[in-house]
Amino acid sequence: MSSDRLLSALLRALQIYSDQQDIPRLLGTAVSLLTSLNNPRNVTLLTSQLLVAPALWSNPDGLRTSLSFMGVFHSSALRFLERERALNERGRNVPVVPNIESHLSLTEWTHAVIKGADEQSSASRHLLVLGGMLVGFGNQDDEILSRHFGETLRSALVKAANLALQESQHADDLSHCEIALVLNHSFTYLSDIERSKIEYDRLMPILMTSMLHSVNGLRSGYFIGAADPDVRQVSSQQFNWSKTSGSYQQVNTILTSPLISNLGPLSRLISHTLEHVQDSWLVLSAVEDLADFSRRLLMQWRQNKLSEIDASEEVEYLLDEARQITVPTLWKLLRSTLFAVVIVFRSAVGRLMGDGVLATNDNAPHMAQETLHAFRSLSFIHSRLGSTAFSQYTFTYLAALDVLASYPLDAEDFLKSTAPSELGSIPDHPLERCLDLFFLNTAEQLSFGLTPSISEQLVIAAAMPYLTSGGNPKLLPIFEAAHSNMLAVFSTPQNVDITTKHLPFYVDALFQVFPHNLSPRQFRFAFKNLIRLTSPPSRIAASQPMLAATLLEIVHDRVRSAPTSALPLPTTQGSIASPLAEAEEPIMPKFSEQAVLISTIVDSLPSLSHSLLEEWLPLTAALINCIPDLSMRDHCKRHFWDTLVGGEMDPERSQICVDWWTSRGGRETLLYGDEILGENEEDKYKMSGALEVEKPVLAKL
Repeated sequence: MSSDRLLSALLRALQIYSDQQDIPRLLGTAVSLLTSLNNPRNVTLLTSQLLVAPALWSNPDGLRTSLSFMGVFHSSALRFLERERALNERGRNVPVVPNIESHLSLTEWTHAVIKGADEQSSASRHLLVLGGMLVGFGNQDDEILSRHFGETLRSALVKAANLALQESQHADDLSHCEIALVLNHSFTYLSDIERSKIEYDRLMPILMTSMLHSVNGLRSGYFIGAADPDVRQVSSQQFNWSKTSGSYQQVNTILTSPLISNLGPLSRLISHTLEHVQDSWLVLSAVEDLADFSRRLLMQWRQNKLSEIDASEEVEYLLDEARQITVPTLWKLLRSTLFAVVIVFRSAVGRLMGDGVLATNDNAPHMAQETLHAFRSLSFIHSRLGSTAFSQYTFTYLAALDVLASYPLDAEDFLKSTAPSELGSIPDHPLERCLDLFFLNTAEQLSFGLTPSISEQLVIAAAMPYLTSGGNPKLLPIFEAAHSNMLAVFSTPQNVDITTKHLPFYVDALFQVFPHNLSPRQFRFAFKNLIRLTSPPSRIAASQPMLAATLLEIVHDRVRSAPTSALPLPTTQGSIASPLAEAEEPIMPKFSEQAVLISTIVDSLPSLSHSLLEEWLPLTAALINCIPDLSMRDHCKRHFWDTLVGGEMDPERSQICVDWWTSRGGRETLLYGDEILGENEEDKYKMSGALEVEKPVLAKL
């Protein structure tokens, strides 16, 4: 069939819509004609008719139809580009030229297509045409296409985008998504000058709505709640979520939709838009919209049966179909959502740092709270990532905390609104425990600005139940966060009274969980901080001067009865308080409980008062020589020496150590112990340098 007859047949088919019509075949025919027609008027006519064809747009399959339509011009542009590339290389003995019948030049064909985007069709569909060609041509300015040609095409796309944005208030949801789709695919091909001409204030709400609430986007998170009825109990304790259920098909549809399948680039486009909007209130509106979306996502997850199953219990409570197919697909979508939301929040918080309108006393704490509320709502997703925290999340989280910490009253209000619903107990629901973990991690960072009453009523009360829960693997992260919070509260200067009140309980809890549920490094870190808090010049030392000595005596007494066999290797080497953890020498792989306790005393020496340091230097050296295992003893000796000369001591304490080491027998006590004292008890009292008195010969007889 000739091109003219095929064109007439296609134009007739485009005017009629029916359910049986094969749209992919019509679009394939359109690609063939666009690359074979020789008359530019026919190219313009075909483009114009495609933009308004009832067969394509009377009942479109959402954004997938728009993407397919965009693909028509993308494929056509690629074919022309291949022809131009082949023609340019014919001098290099390239004999084969792509099979393309059109004799139009690339410039003639492009202008003919652009003329077809006339006033009879909407500007959002014009974007599909221009975006398809721009993505098809790509960055070929220097190789095949003239620079002027590329600039003209990109300028036309920006003008069409702005026109579509002006019409957006009267457009439907599909038109908004088409704008987001085209800019998401073509934004990388625009120069900075062309990007600066986009009307970002109009674009921002369209992108946010398309990503979060559109039927082509995340649908306001309601896909989680829709899955709950399809999660069914199939045995006494097992559940299944069938892959044939409608809710799973919906999740799969969202995950493969044109926008969500490119959620990473879309979130970066929104992030760029957020940084360049002129109206600062649009930034605040976007933050509130994201926070509201995150809260809705949390509510939907709370109502889903899957939220009642801890990640470590999925093998026990989920069938293979749910555990291997449907649930992983859901988490894939949720993780993509988390990454996208965090990227947008990062730009919002960055904009807060340098925007005078947003950085006021009213807006700044509000934005910080909304950001942290959103992160709390999404913590059930972030907790599934384990220890793999990504830099965007860390920066945004800590920046929001820094802003909120500058407003103590707002910080207290935030902690009150996010505190555990039942203080003093460990909840059974995994989601509630996840929220407890977020609260403790956040409270730790804000502890220095809290009043003593809030620290005691909220932070300590929330941490108390978890202090002795280290034996449960499911509670290990919260267990570490609880210990970290106690140390943070005790370190705050205004908390002297509550530190004195709760310190005995905490010390008792510390010894309860060591060594079975608390690693040696964690125990040493915690106890070292307790000694630092109870030693001068702290306010606690002024009110309770014997507290540090008492703590050391407790450890000393426990050394006497501590087992000398090597402890098993810890499963984790992390510190209790990773944000506060100091770089230290990793503990010896095989250490006994006795050796760990002695090393703990050695760790505490740089923090002791002068009088206590003089007392505990010889005691510690003597304890080291009580270790029966030679390798453990040598390791503790090296650690003791490193503590004395490694720079941790201030000048006064260093002088005390020098005097003890050189003039008071410190060197001999540490290196040789009782070996230098002789075999008999009376030899202990010999004066240094005394002459040996020989026993009478008759006595030997």
